[in-house]
Amino acid sequence: MTRRVVVGLSGGVDSSVAAYLLKQQGYDVLGVFMKNWEDEDDEHCPAKQDFFDVLAVAEVLGIEVEAVNFAAEYRERVFSYFLAEYSAGRTPNPDVLCNAEIKFKAFLDDAIRRGADFIATGHYAGRGEDAARRATLLRAADLNKDQSYFLYRLNQAQLSPTLFPLAQMQKPEVRKLAEQIGLPNFAKKDSTGICFIGERPFREFLERYLPKKPGPMCTPEGKVVGEHQGLAYYTIGQRQGLMIGGQKDFGDEPWFVAGKDMASNTLIVVQGHDHPLLQKPSLSAGQLSWIAEEAPDPGKSYTAKTRYRQQDAPCRIEYLEDGSMRVEFDAPQWAVTPGQSVVLYDDEVCLGGGIIL
Repeated sequence: MTRRVVVGLSGGVDSSVAAYLLKQQGYDVLGVFMKNWEDEDDEHCPAKQDFFDVLAVAEVLGIEVEAVNFAAEYRERVFSYFLAEYSAGRTPNPDVLCNAEIKFKAFLDDAIRRGADFIATGHYAGRGEDAARRATLLRAADLNKDQSYFLYRLNQAQLSPTLFPLAQMQKPEVRKLAEQIGLPNFAKKDSTGICFIGERPFREFLERYLPKKPGPMCTPEGKVVGEHQGLAYYTIGQRQGLMIGGQKDFGDEPWFVAGKDMASNTLIVVQGHDHPLLQKPSLSAGQLSWIAEEAPDPGKSYTAKTRYRQQDAPCRIEYLEDGSMRVEFDAPQWAVTPGQSVVLYDDEVCLGGGIIL
């Protein structure tokens, strides 16, 4: 019996090639385009063009395609959290929550209602199995594109029916294959914006939802060096947009955001990329989520990432009585940011992680 797979088609080259590969493997492929953001008032959320691209790809591949609207679920489950975290002075990662709540929950539920045996996406990640026959999340072969970091909150029910056709492919191979088979989007630029919201001036976007609340920018010693527009608009390690260069009492080293004092509405800034306040030997994390649905052994050594574009850092973990986890690094980590995710790895296996406190 032919197995049915519902592929999330975004209009990009990765999901398009994923659909092609699955059809070549003999699956009954249905493409589904997710519309998860209703804002059509500007050029930053080109959902219409993306859907046209999906239709063009489906025609070349000879597959059916349908559109679904998860905008209400996105606002309720992802965007409300996103705004609450920024309001609290943290820097959330909406892609992590979007994957767990929309792409692998709302979309998965919809696919099952359509009679799907599997779902598939164009993510660069892999799926394996451990000794207990549980699904495991693996790094992609293309380490430059590996997206396992963004998928660490998936559980067994979400990961088990998921196929990652691009697991063993390099991105240049994907584009080359897309061109060879005549996909019209083979050279389409990769999306780098907020999950589903698109690419836009970020401060300007946040200001539509979170009002400005100016306050002082201070050194750790308390010297005022400028004014910020609202703590929500800044993140730890930020260098651009501080507008405090050329201070006569300070040298020429660049300024970086090193902390936030929510009580006094003060942004703490320091000079120099390697300032001690930007180096953290350890962190605590909450909202822990483990792919095996069993916490990793604290007696073992692991590696971790505290941001997506980061080299793995050797670490050890300890579970605390309040349900959080302490992560101790062999070497201090730069600009550890509350609200972002720390993700643990055991060699090629992504174990899960939590939200940095």
